Formats: sequence, C-alpha cells, structure tokens
Amino acid sequence: MFKKYMVLLMIMVAGACFLSTSASAQTLEILTWKGYAPKVLVDKFKAETGIDVKVTFTNNEEMIAKLRATRGAGFDLAQPSQDRISSVQEKYQIYQPIDVTKINADQIITSMLDAVQKNTTVNGKPHAIPFCWGTSGLVVNRKLAPAVSDYTDLLNEAYAGRVSYRLKRPTLIAMAFALGDDPFAKYSDVKAYKKLMDKVGQALMDNKHLVKNYWANGDALLQSMRSNEVYVAMAWDNGGWKLHGENPDIDFIAPKSGALGWIDTFAIPAKAKNTEAAYKWINFMLKPENAAIFTNLEKYGTASKGAIKLTDTSVRGNFERSFSDADIDNIKWYPPVPAKLESIEGMVLDKVKASK
Repeated sequence: MFKKYMVLLMIMVAGACFLSTSASAQTLEILTWKGYAPKVLVDKFKAETGIDVKVTFTNNEEMIAKLRATRGAGFDLAQPSQDRISSVQEKYQIYQPIDVTKINADQIITSMLDAVQKNTTVNGKPHAIPFCWGTSGLVVNRKLAPAVSDYTDLLNEAYAGRVSYRLKRPTLIAMAFALGDDPFAKYSDVKAYKKLMDKVGQALMDNKHLVKNYWANGDALLQSMRSNEVYVAMAWDNGGWKLHGENPDIDFIAPKSGALGWIDTFAIPAKAKNTEAAYKWINFMLKPENAAIFTNLEKYGTASKGAIKLTDTSVRGNFERSFSDADIDNIKWYPPVPAKLESIEGMVLDKVKASK
C-alpha cells in the first residue's frame, strides 16, 4: 500500500512540474518601448493563442545593457531600432538570426523588410523584422510657400527669413540627398564622406541668411509655424500632422529626394526560451487589422501591408496626404553609423553654427 502511495505521489509531483513548465512556456517576455504592446492587443493575442504576454518597457540604451548583462537571456523578444543592431550583435552576440520561414512576409511592406534585413545582417543572416516607423521631412505652410518640394527649398531665396531646421546630423544627411548624392553609400569611405559633408556644410553656411532660427525645441517650432514666422521647416511627420489638424494650410510632406526614416524592429534575444511565441507575436502584430489598432493608438506607421487603409479616417488621412506608395519606397532608412563619421558631422555643424 505504501509503495502504491509513493508511486501515486511521484506521478502527482511529476504532473505538477509538467503543468508548471507548460504554464511558464506559455508566457512571452517582451522588452520593448512604451506603447508598443498595447493592452487591447495583448488581450487579443491571449484570447487567440492562450499565451500570456509580460511587457518590460525600455529604450535602446537600456535594451542593449539588459541583454549584454545576461548575454541575451531573460526575454523572448526585443524591439531595438534597426540601426542599433548589427554593430551591437557583432560585439556582444545578444541576438539570434531570424528564421524567415516563420515570418509571414506577404503581410510586410517589401521595401521596409528589405531595408531591415540588409541593415541587420551579421555573418550573412538577418537579425530583425520591421515593426513601426516614422520620418523627418518638410513641414510647410502651403498657402505661404506653395512650391516647396524638397530640402533644397531650405536654401531658397524665396523663403528668406522664413526657414527653420535643426543643426543636427539629419539635416546634413537630408541636404546631401537633396543635392544629388547618397551619404549612406559613402559610410565606408571616410574621406569621401568628409568631402560630402564639407560640401553640405558650405551650402548651409552660404544660405545662413535665409534661416529664421535653428530650432531645438519641437514645441517652439510648432508655435513659430502657427504664427507664420516660419513657412518651411525640416521636422517630424507627427508635428506636421498636429499642425494640419489646427490649420489645413500647414502639413508634412515627403521631400522629393526622400524622407529620412527610422524603423523599430522585432529581434529575438540569443537565449530566448519561447521563440515560437515570439514568432507568433511578430506575425500577429503585423496582421493589418492588428497593426491598424496600434497605429490608431500611437500614430506611428507600421510595416504591415495595407494596415493604413484600416485605420481611423483622421489617421489614415495623414498618411495618405503625405505618403504615396512611391514616397514610402523612397524613404531613406538610417543604417548603423560608423563611429568616425559622427565626429566629422559634429565639426561641420560647429562650423555652420559659428559662421556669420
């Protein structure tokens, strides 16, 4: 009798362990930005898959630090910016390659998928899938500056004293593209990059008299456009859309030479325990109907093909006014920046600021 009791007890203990293991296997640990895993979608995912989602909010720097400290353990999914992956992976091996066979690529915008795979490839294998994106381009008062089409209009005498932009590297990059060059293609050639940045810097210095101000505070820029002090500015899409809601004459436009874009991604840490759940979440979040819910909440576009058409009217209108399909394919996505180039850019920006 005692033996039967011990056998039964062992079976019960084993069963409890199995249930405990199964329960833990059905939890997806995500390391992400605030707003990227909204409760409404977490609940929907749980209802569809039975998988719980535990979210830890962070940013790029903390994300790298947390995963470095554990050598890629502790989380099943992370969401770094696409230009913060390859160099980190080469040094610390905190991510694992993406198994593209587990991704529903048909529901992802091809140009974004290609850009992220290219920019996150290490040892011949991609390490991320695109999720959401945003851009900087031109915010324009169409009533007062109807002909504006590209960054070169920041150098246009027609808008003397009505121009604003930041003295930051995106302005240098944008102007290089607008002047007919490709700064990203010169990232591997320090001398060529310096020559290009010097050319851009000289163009900014030669036209410094056109500038109303170099904005540093987004709210101040918006106010200067509300008051008609500034007609043309280089700024972010969300700022332009906010102004459009107040004054339909003002809007964000994708420049002819291409808006500059950031992409936040899905990447799987090296020692993730629940990779199957991670792939399910990626595919779930990139379903057009789910991506539309995210965009309605956060106002960021996603890499989900067709999702914009399912968003609220006001949100959809912003994207459709500012971006044709060709404009989206023409976005210049930031690749990882080699360290030597930032010092070159800094010196050019200092010269522009100090010039008379």
